[in-house]
Amino acid sequence: MHSPSFSLPPLEWIRAFEAAARLGSFTAAASETGLTQPAISQRIAQLETHLNAKLFVREARAITLTVEGEAWLPHVQLALRGLSDSSEMLFARGRRQLTLSASQSVISMWLAPRLAGAAAATGAAISVQSYIYGGQTATMDSTIQIRYGAGGWPHHYQIPLFKEVIAPVSGTSFTSKDWMTQPRITCTGPRPDWTEFAKQHRIPTTPIPQIRVDTQHGAIAIAKSGHGVALGSLPLCSGELRTGALVQLGQNVLEPSETYWLLASREAIGRRQWDALAEQLVGH
Repeated sequence: MHSPSFSLPPLEWIRAFEAAARLGSFTAAASETGLTQPAISQRIAQLETHLNAKLFVREARAITLTVEGEAWLPHVQLALRGLSDSSEMLFARGRRQLTLSASQSVISMWLAPRLAGAAAATGAAISVQSYIYGGQTATMDSTIQIRYGAGGWPHHYQIPLFKEVIAPVSGTSFTSKDWMTQPRITCTGPRPDWTEFAKQHRIPTTPIPQIRVDTQHGAIAIAKSGHGVALGSLPLCSGELRTGALVQLGQNVLEPSETYWLLASREAIGRRQWDALAEQLVGH
């Protein structure tokens, strides 16, 4: 039988290379993989001999990738990620409990009607934690998070919940002329406010908002009660808009690049459960 001219190196050598290249240190790679620094150095040396190529430039206190190492790294990472994901998809049972962290507004207006389906689809009990304004940092931990931003998160799993669209809403229907004279309710947070809405659509900046709320849910509740007009996220308000509990005022909208993102690290959830969760929570 014909023998191939090139054989794949052992997986443990490749893992040592990937960790050292990603972390920029043999010592850090040893700590991550549970090996000693000499063991990492030896495996990479064996890998270089096998490939007949230098992968790192070794200096007194630092390592840098060679041209060959830098070119090979993304292929290695893609292959390892595919191996990990496919193994989990085929053999892992998944986590029995998942923890979601989101603002109270997202919990009340988006997650609430979708949680039962998410629990059934993932086969896990779902615990939901709320955070207050100012606590929205997207950390890399064992929690699945929903955070507002423009993307580019460091998390392995990430997907926008919906395309954000913002418009004036109220519990009362007004003409396009009349609603502009109603009290305005503003919501503290990162999304566009009345100043930006007025500037983009060339409407008066008055009346100046006299009611300021720290959650979208609170602003919408006040608007529903008939005490003013709020700038609402139309996707978040979609249920109340359908029932008529809320009315969109006019056709002018803001479409910011930011929106809510569903985020998770590999420590929080596996690929199979992530796909099932995203299918239930992401708007279509």
